[in-house]
Amino acid sequence: MAGIEARLSALGLQLPAPIQLPPGVTLSFPWVRVHGDRAYVSGHGALAPDGSLAPLLGKVGQELTEEQGYQAARLTGLAILASLRDALGDLDRITAWLRALGMVNAAPSFNRYPLVINGFTDLIVEVFGPERGAHSRSAVGMAGLSFGLAVEIEAEVAIRP
Repeated sequence: MAGIEARLSALGLQLPAPIQLPPGVTLSFPWVRVHGDRAYVSGHGALAPDGSLAPLLGKVGQELTEEQGYQAARLTGLAILASLRDALGDLDRITAWLRALGMVNAAPSFNRYPLVINGFTDLIVEVFGPERGAHSRSAVGMAGLSFGLAVEIEAEVAIRP
């Protein structure tokens, strides 16, 4: 078993099945675009183990608590890892996490976006370690996200050929 896959297993984490879009939805872009020594990850949301949207939908600070938002960001990280594994064939090809943009579907009075997106960052650093997992990051609030997602995250990683 590869190093990152073994680390996921040791942490008791399982990657979800490939993304299952809601009925009637077609998207015309790849989830991961590999170019040279980089992989660019399109915006992902939290997934259930079967690849469907996780039931953590709605606005953080309204329908969802900050902790539920944190969990949505963590599940989003697992969804991103699943897409990267599919695109790269091996998560050990990732040499560094470079940047992430975390978007939070937030109630107007909620402004603790960085604490929600910490769910993603904490997962990545836990799995990849502080050297490979540390990344630059922005966390912003949005009036809404596609399909009612609580969190959407995009990322960029450095990879070896």
